[in-house]
Amino acid sequence: MGLQEEFDEHAEKVKQLTKKPTDDDLLILYGLFKQATVGPVNTTRPGIFDLKGKAKWDAWKACEAKSKEEAMTDYITKVKQLIEADAAAATA
Repeated sequence: MGLQEEFDEHAEKVKQLTKKPTDDDLLILYGLFKQATVGPVNTTRPGIFDLKGKAKWDAWKACEAKSKEEAMTDYITKVKQLIEADAAAATA
């Protein structure tokens, strides 16, 4: 399985978590996903009243130095961590 296929698979797996990830985890996933699929930030930072948009933009901007492959690998690793935490919470 290639990196792109594994990335796509984990992008689907994260949707099947039984426990919603924290906002911080969601922002990390968002930034890595955007970097892996779009590349560096290509929009202006949202305005002062768009708090959610600014947080998402900042998360994406934080991943700007990563290559597409690095972002995909980090995304896969993060999803695996969330799946493990989800499984552990389900058995607790």
